[in-house]
Amino acid sequence: MDYPNFKYHPNAYKLNIFEHEKGICSICNEERDLKYNCSFYSIDEPDYICPWCIANGEAARKYNGEFNDFCGIEGISPDPSDPPSTVNTQHLNEICTQTPSYHSWQQEVWLVHCNEPCKFIAYADSKMLKPIWNEIKADIEEQSYPLELIQDHLSVDGDLTAYLFQCIHCQQHRLHIDCS
Repeated sequence: MDYPNFKYHPNAYKLNIFEHEKGICSICNEERDLKYNCSFYSIDEPDYICPWCIANGEAARKYNGEFNDFCGIEGISPDPSDPPSTVNTQHLNEICTQTPSYHSWQQEVWLVHCNEPCKFIAYADSKMLKPIWNEIKADIEEQSYPLELIQDHLSVDGDLTAYLFQCIHCQQHRLHIDCS
């Protein structure tokens, strides 16, 4: 069966964002075999969300919810006195209402580059980052983590975790780090 693609989360099916579980989707009422198992922010909590209802925006519409927090997108501020975002509102809405989230220790952060949200690539460890170190070094320094710590002691399943993004346009890698 072909599942919908997500522009900003191309590896969602490989990263434990969905689990193989038969059930009836709470949105489309169709029998499905893939259930979303990550963040969804709404007052009511649906029992089962299928990838089609994420991709077409129906889950967010029906439950007045978001998969990713608007203010978790880099450069977005709830303070009206801050400068407005340079990111197109349509792209911001797609991240919030039509893109699955990712598992994180703290609040998810969605990075931006070339005035558009990046695509989430993977949970990263030190070994994965070595070939792209020069691309992500500034992100690590900006988040005030010791470079040696990230370079030598980062693991995918540890208390200190990194989230690897890549620009849709120029392919620049970006990195967000958080810890438990």
